[in-house]
Amino acid sequence: MHDIRAIRENPAAFDAALARRGDASVSSELLRLDESRRAKILAAETAQAEQNKASKEVGAAKGRGDEVEFQRLRALVADKKAEIARMQTEAKDLDALLTDQLARIANIPAEDVPEGADEDDNVEVNRWGTPRAFDFAPKEHYDIPAVAAAMDFETAAKTSGSRFVNLSKGVARIHRALAQFMIDTHIDKNGLTEMLTPVLVRDEAMYGTDKLPKFGEDSYQTTNGWWLIPTSEVTLTYSVSGDILDQSALPIRMTAHTVCFRSEAGSAGKDTAGMLRQHQFEKVEMVSVTHPDESDAEQKRMLRCAEDLLEQLGIPYRTVVLCTGDMGFGARRTYDIEAWLPGQDAYREISSVSTTGDFQARRMNARFRPEGGGKPEYVHTLNGSGLAVGRCLISVLENGQNADGTVTLPNVLAPYLGGKLTLQLDGTLA
Repeated sequence: MHDIRAIRENPAAFDAALARRGDASVSSELLRLDESRRAKILAAETAQAEQNKASKEVGAAKGRGDEVEFQRLRALVADKKAEIARMQTEAKDLDALLTDQLARIANIPAEDVPEGADEDDNVEVNRWGTPRAFDFAPKEHYDIPAVAAAMDFETAAKTSGSRFVNLSKGVARIHRALAQFMIDTHIDKNGLTEMLTPVLVRDEAMYGTDKLPKFGEDSYQTTNGWWLIPTSEVTLTYSVSGDILDQSALPIRMTAHTVCFRSEAGSAGKDTAGMLRQHQFEKVEMVSVTHPDESDAEQKRMLRCAEDLLEQLGIPYRTVVLCTGDMGFGARRTYDIEAWLPGQDAYREISSVSTTGDFQARRMNARFRPEGGGKPEYVHTLNGSGLAVGRCLISVLENGQNADGTVTLPNVLAPYLGGKLTLQLDGTLA
C-alpha cells in the first residue's frame, strides 16, 4: 500500500518509479480522488459547524418567542444534518475507492534495482559450484528409472487432475528428509523461530500480504470463504498485523514448513511435464520483520541462508537480482536463486528472497515504537523461500543420477535417511 501523502508531495517521482516497472502513470487520477475526498470531508466539517451554530440559536429564538425564526432555524438544523450525512457518505465512498486504487498499484522498486523488461534483463550477482560433467545424457527427474518407480502422475490425475503427483517409497522419504533438513538448519544454524501455521486464511490476511485484491485468481478460495495459502508468507507476515511492537523486539525471524496451493492461472502450458510446477506443493518459508534501517542487510542475510542450503546439498546455483520488469507485485527488491537442473540443461528458480519495505506493513497496520520515543513507525517485512521442497527434490535427483538409472544422494541427508544414500531402480533406498 502506498502513502497518499507521499504521492501528494511528489507525484512526478511516484510516476517515474512506476515507469521503471513499465507501469502507467496514475498519480493524476489518485490525486483527483484524494482532492474530491478531502473536499467532501471539509464540506461536512463546515456543515457541522453551521449546524452547531444554528442549534445554539434555536434555543435563543424560542426564548425570545420568535416563532418564525425558531422554525427557520429548526429547518436549517435538519437540512444541515442531512447534508452532513450525505457528505460523510460521499467522503467514505471516495476513501474506499482511493484505498482500492492504491491497493492495486505495485510497490516502488529500490533505486539499485536494474531496469529491464523481463527475465532476460535480470543481473547475475553470484554463482556457486560447477555443473557436473556427465558421461551420459542426463535425464529429467521423472524419466530417471529409479525416480519413475516412485513418482506417479497418472494416479494423482485420477483423484485430482493435472499438476498433481503421488510420491512413494524412497522418493517420498527424500522429499520429507529435505524439508526436515531445511527446517533444522534454519532453527539450529540460522536462528529462525519455527512456526506451525494454518493453511486456511481470511480475506484480511491475503489482503494484508498483497495477495488481494489483484491476484485472487492465482489462489484457491473455499466455498465458505477461506483462502488456501499460496505460501506461509501470508500467515507468518500477517501474524504482526495491527501490532505496535517494541523496537527491541526486532528483528523477528520466522520459518515454517507448509503445504502451499496455487492455481497457476497465468502459467497455462508452462512446465506441464514433471513436478516443477504443481497446484499443491510444499515449501519452507522464511519471514523477517525488521526496523526500516536494517531491512536491506536482513535481505542479504536471508539470501545467504537459502544459498547455504544448496551448498550443503552440493547443488550448483546462480543468484540473480530481478530487474524492474520481472519483480513481483509487492517486492521492492528480489533476488532469485536458480538451481542447476542437468535434465533441462538450465538453471531454474528454487528460491525468491524479497524485501517489501513498508508496503505490506501499511496494508496490515504493523508498526513499532521507536526506542527513543516518538510516533510509531511502520516495520519492514521480508520473505524468502528456504527452499521450495519439490524443486529441491528435483535438483537433488537430477544432479545425483547415475548411468545405471539409480540416484546417489547428498551426504548431508544421511541422518534423515537412516544412512541410506542410494535410490535404487525399484524406488527404494539402500
